[in-house]
Amino acid sequence: MLFTSESVTEGHPDKICDQISDAILDELIRKDPNSKVAIESAVKSGLVYVFGEISTNAWCNTEKIARSVIRDIGFVGSELGFDANTCGIITSISEQSSEIAQGVDQAEQGAGDQGLMFGYASDETPELMPLPITLAHQLTQKLTEARKSGVIDFLRPDGKSQVTVEYTRDKEPRRVHTVVLSAQHSLEIDQEELRRIIKSEIIEASIGQYLDDETIFHINPTGSFVQGGPVADAGLTGRKIVVDTYGGYAPHGGGCFSGKDPSKVDRSGAYIARYMAKNMVASGLAQKCQVQISYAIGIAEPVSIYIETFGTGKVGDQKLEEIAYEYFPTKPADIIGYFDLKRPIYRSTSTNGHFGNSDFPWEKIDIAETLKAKFL
Repeated sequence: MLFTSESVTEGHPDKICDQISDAILDELIRKDPNSKVAIESAVKSGLVYVFGEISTNAWCNTEKIARSVIRDIGFVGSELGFDANTCGIITSISEQSSEIAQGVDQAEQGAGDQGLMFGYASDETPELMPLPITLAHQLTQKLTEARKSGVIDFLRPDGKSQVTVEYTRDKEPRRVHTVVLSAQHSLEIDQEELRRIIKSEIIEASIGQYLDDETIFHINPTGSFVQGGPVADAGLTGRKIVVDTYGGYAPHGGGCFSGKDPSKVDRSGAYIARYMAKNMVASGLAQKCQVQISYAIGIAEPVSIYIETFGTGKVGDQKLEEIAYEYFPTKPADIIGYFDLKRPIYRSTSTNGHFGNSDFPWEKIDIAETLKAKFL
């Protein structure tokens, strides 16, 4: 069995937009923790468009934030086709709908929208994440680190990775079958030299333990990749939701995360679903766990929680659903309080995935021991 996941660097046009949207959210929450924010961004060539709805007592300079994000990523200078200092920025932001607010701003905070979210965990990696997306993220992180540190001076901000993992019949990861990596670069570098350096300094240096003599490599398979970023491809917030989650290994509810404050269950609901799944796997109650949670707009209690352990559970899936209600926060206000989500932590989630990073509060496994002692 072969399974493939992909990731993208911080300079990918869609990820530029995610970072701008989350940076604006961070600034508003920093000044007013009760801000209600739904901000999206779009980029193309020399233009950034920031739009959405906000309800807040704070103010932020969206143009300054957008330019700062683009500058941090590394798009500075006309030779890259996109320049933080000269790009045009258009904003179109209105107040949040009062009809939505009446369901959220009440004594028991209701969900900011209807929707369904998925969480997933597997014991195949230390992070309790699927191996393909974990390796894909490692490659894009390594690309960015090598570029920003100057270790590889021909790299530019845009880039993508794709990793195909071969599994055994028992669905245990065995080896990396294929690596695809596309890295934006300066005009001067020779393609053969680029491929040699990328294979050695990026791929082998970051995921070498999974490679073997039969692993297939496709490095910049179309040839030169000089023109990248928004000049080559339009970007939009929320278009890399599979990169943000489990690399396609588990379902996705459809809603994106970036630019949304935690009253939007697209975000906080997905975080609690991951937390449930991860703690259940960490406790030994299952080797694989998938959680679906759903909400109705304005209603605090979830409409449903569904758990699937794919035959790996030590107790029944229905019992795990009962455990989910009893041991985990499920109402939006409780989730927000439990993870302390009214903090400016969101730009750090907008690259390299929202899951698998131990710095994020929903990645804690602090309930696992309780579950293990009680149910095993």
